[in-house]
Amino acid sequence: MGTLVGHVAPGFGFLLIGLWHLFNHIKLHYQHPNSYTSPPWFPTAKIRYLELFLIMAGSCISIAMELFIGPQKHQPFDVDGTIPSNHLHNFEHSSISMAFLVYGAFSIVLDRLGSKAKYGLTQLLAAIAFGQQLMMFHLHSADHVGIEGQYHLLLQIVILVSLTTTLMGIGLPKSFLVSFVRSASILFQGIWLILMGYMLWTPALIPKGCILHLDNGHEVVNCSDTEALHRAKSLVNIEFSWLVVGMMIFAMSFYLFLARVYREKVEYWSLGKEEGREDDEDLESQKKSNVEFVHMGKTYAMDIER
Repeated sequence: MGTLVGHVAPGFGFLLIGLWHLFNHIKLHYQHPNSYTSPPWFPTAKIRYLELFLIMAGSCISIAMELFIGPQKHQPFDVDGTIPSNHLHNFEHSSISMAFLVYGAFSIVLDRLGSKAKYGLTQLLAAIAFGQQLMMFHLHSADHVGIEGQYHLLLQIVILVSLTTTLMGIGLPKSFLVSFVRSASILFQGIWLILMGYMLWTPALIPKGCILHLDNGHEVVNCSDTEALHRAKSLVNIEFSWLVVGMMIFAMSFYLFLARVYREKVEYWSLGKEEGREDDEDLESQKKSNVEFVHMGKTYAMDIER
């Protein structure tokens, strides 16, 4: 993190996972409204653990970027083996990725063991990962201030929603609303991270009165005076509020679209089942008619013999 790519890349990952969960929760709930139970992750037809593999791969890439590829010396330590101040944030970011890596790995292990407690334990692992993410952004060594701090403050609100709904999901596994909000919050995290990356590290998008410059080896946005800073923060708040409204519209529209699609499929399946039942009834009636006809024929033949 700390760069455009460092925000856009993980943001794209959160966006994909959030959209994948939102789609599958709506689909599962509409197909099984009475027996719906929210799974912590969704298997695919060809590769059961594809979602978890992608989370683990993305986490490993993030750790490598933070600790080995990003630093100029391709290692984050000082000559005496200590962690220099300008690399503290690299360890903090990689710690978040490690938590999600552990979540993905143990989710696979728990699923393969088939433990009865695998649902609750998997949700707990996800909650710990979100808790780690929230703690690291809240106690960040970079001491985010100004416009960047405002972006991170609002991001923490979204992470808190993801954490809260994940914890609620442990006790309310049959609640579609909890799963719906959690999926939407993960999707929101992704969109906000992508937006943050472009808005903070694209010079043309920096608010008026603020500039992008190097500070201790990192590009940061500084504003010329208090008025420019207040204006920039207000613009960030407006962006967030507009995104909230946009997310509401998208989530509801997505639900209604999928509801229409799967309602038609359910109705088609029910109609086919009823037609099959009618065909079976016709076949049974034909069999009865044939039996009655044979029986009448035998009776008629006996009467002639007499």
